[in-house]
Amino acid sequence: MLRVKKILLIDDNEQDRMLYKRFLGKQIGHERFEISEASSGAEGLMLFRTLRPDCVLLDHNLQDTDGLTLLGDLQQLTPPDTLCVVMITGGGSEALAVRALNNGALDYLVKQHFDPEMLYKTVTHAIEKNEWRQYVSRYHVQLQTINQQLRESLEELTETRQQIQQTNAQLKLANEEVQARNVELGTANEQLARTNADLDNFVYAASHDLRQPVHNLRGLFDELQRSATFHDPDADQMLRLMDDSLNDLSVTITDLAAVVQEARKPGEQTAEPVALADLTADVLQTLRPQLQDAKADIQMDFEALPEIEFVRSNLRTVLLNLVANAVKYRHPDRPARVQLRSRLAGKQPVLEVQDNGLGLDLDRHGHELFQLFRRFHPHAGEGTGVGLFLVNRIVQAEGGRMEVESQPEQGTTFRVYLGS
Repeated sequence: MLRVKKILLIDDNEQDRMLYKRFLGKQIGHERFEISEASSGAEGLMLFRTLRPDCVLLDHNLQDTDGLTLLGDLQQLTPPDTLCVVMITGGGSEALAVRALNNGALDYLVKQHFDPEMLYKTVTHAIEKNEWRQYVSRYHVQLQTINQQLRESLEELTETRQQIQQTNAQLKLANEEVQARNVELGTANEQLARTNADLDNFVYAASHDLRQPVHNLRGLFDELQRSATFHDPDADQMLRLMDDSLNDLSVTITDLAAVVQEARKPGEQTAEPVALADLTADVLQTLRPQLQDAKADIQMDFEALPEIEFVRSNLRTVLLNLVANAVKYRHPDRPARVQLRSRLAGKQPVLEVQDNGLGLDLDRHGHELFQLFRRFHPHAGEGTGVGLFLVNRIVQAEGGRMEVESQPEQGTTFRVYLGS
């Protein structure tokens, strides 16, 4: 699927503009460019206000101004760290290149020293760098908010622990002073045990309670969209960004709560024979909107091992996350296909989930594949990097392990070895 990016050429040389348009018009990668032209700095500023392009190719030597001055003017029209500019000059001055980069340009090219591929790569890299730093900035704000809430929760937790420590000291002193009050001390010890249980519940509830402010924000935001009227031409874009940020924050908190909940489960949970066909049907029903949206083809082969002895809720979590990831990170150039298989390796049950999606570079990312908050295709869909961490944690807790085979642009196979 081609992605269209808007490019603004600001150059007073018509032949150079025609050359750049021809270079960028050649399809090299997955980006397609919608190109607008300006023959002066004044016209460039006017078009920039109207188009809000994804990237500006800016000639340094203009008749009515120079590139560095115009770069400063463009920065006045955009929020910090959101402007994408590639400076182009007729001379290869290193000092000018340094000034351009220090003043906010993302890259620098010298005329007659680049070909179509180099220009294409320079522009796409600048756009990707600009989009990435905006994503990092938004995510940093979310993390600051979460960190502040966690700090507040930690202060309350510390105060509760201090109260418990004080109670323990009082109980110890009472036991030393009055041996005859064993019955009263037993009652106090039971109360202390309840307090400790309440403390465990508090730790669990803290992560869940963070979701309520987000739900409140969602309600206020939806009401704002429904009832408010905006005259700012950028309002729709800002509302979409706010909507995306709220969704990301909600998913992050939900996934954190899932990790905490998994850690609080009793050590001994009852394993039972789980029919894989029935469990898969349940999972596919849960994921039905995502599967329909992706037009996913789900293929199942459980003939070799139709049942697996495992904790049903845990196995459902494993299968749900693996299938959801296979659909989420599908390849844009082909329909999603997910194959589910089961078999025995010796006496150990093995569940396989294979897709034809984007794939991974395991040499580069394999060591961090199951770490918390690791995402390898942030452009492909929403997510927080919690799913694989949770799946691996469940499998390892039951004495199992996970193996992964993957090729970039071809797909991924997860093999889940259940039990020791």
